[in-house]
Amino acid sequence: MASVSTKGDIVAGSDAASDAETKVAAIVARARAAMDAYDNHDQSRVDDAVRALAWSIYKPENAQMLAELAVEDTGLGDVESKVIKNTRKTFGTLRDLLRAKTVGVILEDPERGLVKWGKPVGVVGAVCPSTNPAATPVNKAMMALKGGNAVIIAPSPAGAITTRRTVELMRDELKKAGHPEDLVQLMPTPVSKEMTQALMNQVDLAVVTGSQNNVKRAMQSGTVAIGVGAGNVPVIIDSTADLDDAAKKICASKIFDNSTSCSSENAIVILDDVYEDSIAALERAGGWRCSEAEREEVRNTLWQGGKLNRHVIAKPAAVFAQVMGLSKEAASRKFFMVEESAVGGKHTFADEKLSLVLTVYRARDFDDAKAIVRAVLDVTGKGHSTGIHTNNAEHARELAAETDVARVLVNQAHTFGNGGGFNNCLPFTLSMAGGTWAGNTLCDNLNYKCFINLTHLVSTIPEDKPSEEELFGPYWERYGK
Repeated sequence: MASVSTKGDIVAGSDAASDAETKVAAIVARARAAMDAYDNHDQSRVDDAVRALAWSIYKPENAQMLAELAVEDTGLGDVESKVIKNTRKTFGTLRDLLRAKTVGVILEDPERGLVKWGKPVGVVGAVCPSTNPAATPVNKAMMALKGGNAVIIAPSPAGAITTRRTVELMRDELKKAGHPEDLVQLMPTPVSKEMTQALMNQVDLAVVTGSQNNVKRAMQSGTVAIGVGAGNVPVIIDSTADLDDAAKKICASKIFDNSTSCSSENAIVILDDVYEDSIAALERAGGWRCSEAEREEVRNTLWQGGKLNRHVIAKPAAVFAQVMGLSKEAASRKFFMVEESAVGGKHTFADEKLSLVLTVYRARDFDDAKAIVRAVLDVTGKGHSTGIHTNNAEHARELAAETDVARVLVNQAHTFGNGGGFNNCLPFTLSMAGGTWAGNTLCDNLNYKCFINLTHLVSTIPEDKPSEEELFGPYWERYGK
């Protein structure tokens, strides 16, 4: 593998970069040794290892402990939501993984003369965010080991304590089940940009969730990389929607984990003829409709020096209202609606807010609603996702056809459906890519297919060669030979 002198943006020869390279090389070597000892040719043993990782966080006392630790460690989100995230995402991912073949012969198609073998991609470097310092490391580790690989976790500095404990639990379960503990390792502390860059430089596959700076550096490292884009979900409420159902789902999604999820609704676009009725439904669901003066107070406090104010992001409604100077009545509600007449740019209510602020736009008609959605995504979140509450299937199809996103959810609570659900077909994950629209190589939910290489055994079959007339005939008819 190439050294930092030819990969990444860390200056070769610097003490920090050299030290990081040496430390990471030792960890990668242990990961390769663990892969050599891993029964990764045996699907049943691989599945056994995946179950071990899942149980390490799904176990009730562990799910609760890690949720409490994550909130204490990062100051972000809420314990109850993180318990749900630790268990629901893990359970759903385990379901998906156990239904898939990933090692040895995974497909035989005699009619096409084809046999496929699944093989490991190698050592995986998994860069994880502070918003999910327990659930994301386990999620990525499960997928990596499902492909027969080893994984090295790079935590966010803000969630490093939680991630360290999470990795310890995963290693304990692997040992108990007779698998090499070094299949899952943690980057040494203290966490630094140099250390993370060295990891991305030396592994066989880098998978990055969180900081867009890390995503860009991974793409530039020279290592094969999968990164995910920023979320900033706008959702339409159209004239045919069940307004109370839509409002309840939007509320449940918006307030989950105090809006830390990249799939949380950041804006809603309501058609004019149901605007006031929709606002009333959202108020019944727990929303507070900010006055013009309150909206300006929120605007001036939410961003400080061109950055989101850490005193309000991912905080409970009562804390948010207190910092914003809102009334006691407002503080008793679950989320806060700010109405905007036009889509602004960065650091406006059109941008990602990571807080209980929900921007509301009024659309003249459905065409205007689609245009507003596209404008919001052009500010932040292009490629990621959008949604619609409607009973008009054609409207949902139009939105999907005309919007550059990887996912369009229909009549769903976005946070609970975007990363996979038991009532939709999306793979369970905590990492959602947005294709080239978001500067990503993947246009899907991160899943096990990202962690395997394929060998194709190809045998001859009866010749399948059409005539020239079959292929060129329509063209000749229109334009001649």
